[in-house]
Amino acid sequence: MNAIAIRIDSKRYPGQTQPVIQDFALNLSNGEFVCLLGRSGCGKTTLLNCLAGLDHHYQGRISPARPSTRPHIGYVFQNPRLLPWRTVRENIELVVADPHQAADTIDSLLDAMQLLPVQHSYPERLSLGMSRRAAIIRAFAVAPDLLLMDEPFVSLDAPTARQVRALLVQLWQQRPHTVLFVTHDLREAIALADRLVFLSTAPMRVVSEIPVAIPRNARHDEPTIEAFRQQLKEAYPEIQTLL
Repeated sequence: MNAIAIRIDSKRYPGQTQPVIQDFALNLSNGEFVCLLGRSGCGKTTLLNCLAGLDHHYQGRISPARPSTRPHIGYVFQNPRLLPWRTVRENIELVVADPHQAADTIDSLLDAMQLLPVQHSYPERLSLGMSRRAAIIRAFAVAPDLLLMDEPFVSLDAPTARQVRALLVQLWQQRPHTVLFVTHDLREAIALADRLVFLSTAPMRVVSEIPVAIPRNARHDEPTIEAFRQQLKEAYPEIQTLL
């Protein structure tokens, strides 16, 4: 059963006649990890903003996970957006209704992302990798129906990105959520996703949907990832023009 059905019939920027998104349709299954891949500027962030309720100026519908309710959304932006005057823990507590009642959950999330030792530190004391992990915890803390992630590992060096990806997958497996993850990196998408969704340039729409047929316990192996990437390029040569 589909947890969330997304349809954006048309989305235009103010003052423009050409739509940035048109005839976009995507169904997300409960607990599925889906990666969106497309060229820079094709409309991926705009799509996430529409899904998050930050942009209401579009024609379409997002079917709720539960009857008569809008899906509860968590959002991890490209920039961690931590409040500099609050500690790591205080940034996370801001998004939960009762921080005292949620204390055990916050402790568990901090532990899973290896941030317990710095929970009382301010963002300026954190590395970029730590800040991104804190932003991921904040999004998980709201227990979303749909977790949106907009290139959350951009600007990280390769070893740090691999570490944070591994921690994200571990946390997601412990606390399954439906995830929509934007990336330009096909290797990263293969390492993370249950399904790859390739997008056209504007007006953006879904071009191809490809399942990732690699067991989760083999996703850490770089040669396996590369072999699958090469298979994709050979089987679907059109996707090379979409990245």
